[in-house]
Amino acid sequence: MPQRPDRGFDHPIPSEITPRAAYEGRRAWMKQLAAGALGTGLAAWAGREALAQAAPKAAALAGGKSAVAGAITMDKPTSRQDATSYNNYYEFGTDKADPARNAHTLKTRPWTVSVEGEVKKPKTFDIDSLLKLSAQEERIYRLRCVEGWSMVVPWIGYSLAELIKQVEPTGNAKYVEFHTLADPKTMPFVGSRVLDWPYVEGLRIDEALHPLTLLSFGMYGEVLPNQNGAP
Repeated sequence: MPQRPDRGFDHPIPSEITPRAAYEGRRAWMKQLAAGALGTGLAAWAGREALAQAAPKAAALAGGKSAVAGAITMDKPTSRQDATSYNNYYEFGTDKADPARNAHTLKTRPWTVSVEGEVKKPKTFDIDSLLKLSAQEERIYRLRCVEGWSMVVPWIGYSLAELIKQVEPTGNAKYVEFHTLADPKTMPFVGSRVLDWPYVEGLRIDEALHPLTLLSFGMYGEVLPNQNGAP
């Protein structure tokens, strides 16, 4: 078979992705079987819908058109209501509706990010510096979770590489490790047994420097809501 040139990332064909409605339907059905109560599942779904409708809109954050190849998928975006009420953010709970319900306690200002390790210029950035570090772009990506669901979101941000270049990694830098905030005063589930806190994630340096790797500050033309990982 002829081989396609490697463009760094190929967006999945929509037909290959389990439809969100089908996935959530099966997930809800399995929960109902385990609990033995249909009413409980319906109440949880209704509560998530009500929470999404009641959530106030965030401040506007404009993003220009991205020139990065592959930055725009042609799939229809998921509704803002679904994307902001179906979240994984274990610092605020393990149910998908918990972050939208509990993340109002998260304090996003002042906020700083420190970059250190195998870099020539270690530095601490505040949120305003990060917002101005590079031009904000809108990129429409399909987020695919290891749990089996996906959603298409119009994100706003810029390539993570723009931040990494500021600190000048040395030749010994092989990975980028992310250590997240774990503040029990503002994050009620920090300390629960679900994780060995703080939550840590990582990328290879080539993955982190890939132009499609996004440092996101917003979605749907607004700053990121707390439950979606603000700031």
